[in-house]
Formats: sequence, C-alpha cells, structure tokens
Amino acid sequence: MLGLILYGPPAAGKDTVTAALHEIDERYALFPRLKAGSGRTSGYRVTTTAAIDNLRGQGEIVWENHRYGAHYVIDKPSLLYRLANHVPVLHAGQTEVVDAVKSATPSAHWLVVYIWCPRDVAAARIAARATGDTEARLRAWDETTPIQADVRINTAEVPAVEAAQEIHYRALQLGHGVTST
Repeated sequence: MLGLILYGPPAAGKDTVTAALHEIDERYALFPRLKAGSGRTSGYRVTTTAAIDNLRGQGEIVWENHRYGAHYVIDKPSLLYRLANHVPVLHAGQTEVVDAVKSATPSAHWLVVYIWCPRDVAAARIAARATGDTEARLRAWDETTPIQADVRINTAEVPAVEAAQEIHYRALQLGHGVTST
C-alpha cells in the first residue's frame, strides 16, 4: 500500500499537483478530509461536530486540527479504505500530520513531498482565490515549518505537470502497486 503526503503551506500548489497526478494515473486520488464548519467544501467530506466527536470516542481519528473557522479530521477507517483501493494523496500543513499518519498505518509506505513556493507567490495565489481570508492563510503560510521530505518541489519554478511526473517517477521506484501505464 502506497500513499502520498503533499506537505506545504497554503497556496503552494497541493490541489493543482494532485489534479496533475490524477491525470497521470487515476489511482492517485485526493484523500478528502472530514470537515465541520464554514468555508469551501470542495475536496472535503462535510460532516458535523457530533460525528467527529463520535469518531474520537471510538479512537478512529488519526489527526485533527482547527483552522479558518473549521474543524478538519483525518479518520482512520477512510484512510485505510483509500490505501487499499487507491494511492491516496493527503494534503498536510503541520509537521505532526506526517508522523501521525505513518504511525496509524504501519503497513503502508508514504512518499512525503514538500511542496513550497515563495510567500509573495502564495499571497498572489491566495488573493486570486478571493476567499476573503487572505491574512489567515498567510499566517498559516508563516506557521508551516519546512520539513525533510522524499521529494522537494518549488511550484513557482516547476509547473504542476512536471511536479506530478517527478512524484510519479519516485512512486514507481518505490513500487507498492504503482506501475507505469
């Protein structure tokens, strides 16, 4: 079982690279986190705080955080299902996510990709989205600690298609069910 963790600050290009990966091979699929709260819903499984509390009570939460007025959760049942049926692409912006996911899924191999761009590039991308929370996203950008990763990509210099090709090449080297098509 293989999964990808695309780690990086807001507006670094995680969504765009994920879409490019899916174009290369349909097995690459965004892992949609559970989300309770306001804001965009695309790429998430919208839920309630009560449902999250229930998962927590069952010990089924791998990682959770609060940001932008919402509650985000990586749940173990969905993560295991997606590892068995896809190559899940999990987006992360906190270093602790990487260890939490690896610890929760010891039989899986995770390719960790640090996706980054300069702050001014991120600011322009965030402004273009017009989500109304530019300052909060730039604070999150500032709080995202660089990490050591299997692959490092600056999306201001490397187009998404090339980034996806590089990631896919590394996944092919690892094997774990990923083959060239």
